[in-house]
Amino acid sequence: MKNKNTICLWYQRDAEAAAQFYAQTFPDSAVGAIHRAPADFPGGKAGAVLTVEFTVCGIPCLAINGGDAFQQSEAFSFQIATDDQAETDRYWNAIVGNGGSESACGWCKDKWGLSWQITPRVLTEAMAQGGDVAQRAFVAMMDMGKIDISKIEAAIRGDSGPA
Repeated sequence: MKNKNTICLWYQRDAEAAAQFYAQTFPDSAVGAIHRAPADFPGGKAGAVLTVEFTVCGIPCLAINGGDAFQQSEAFSFQIATDDQAETDRYWNAIVGNGGSESACGWCKDKWGLSWQITPRVLTEAMAQGGDVAQRAFVAMMDMGKIDISKIEAAIRGDSGPA
C-alpha cells in the first residue's frame, strides 16, 4: 500500500466479495491487491484471503477477513454525495437490494453490516445555509429513509408538496 493513511475495515469472511461489490457500484472505485495466507493458521487454510486493498470513490481502504471477533458499527460510515434522485436511488437500491437494510435519514447498511449515508448535495447545501432553510430541510429529512430530493427542495422553498 502506498498511502500513508488507509481506512481499514473488518469483515467476518467476505472481504473480497464486499470490495468487488463496492468497485462495481461506485465510481472511482476498484479492487487492488488481494493477499492470501501463505500457510494454514488457526481458523483458516493456506490460500485463504486475508486482506483486500480497494478504493471507494477514490478513498483507499483495506478489508480484513478477521472472523467473528468484531462487528461493523454505525460509528463508521461512508457518506456518498449524490447529484440527483436517479443517482441517490441507484446507490441506495444497490446497497439495500444486495442483502442490505434501510435505516433513517439517508442511512442504510450493506449485507456485511457497513453503514452508508446516501446524501444528496441539495440536502448538505441546505444544512450548510443554516437558519430557516436548514431547519426546514432537516425536519423533512427526519421523516425519510431514502432521501427524496423533491421533498427536500419543497422544504427549502417552504412548500409542503413536491416540486
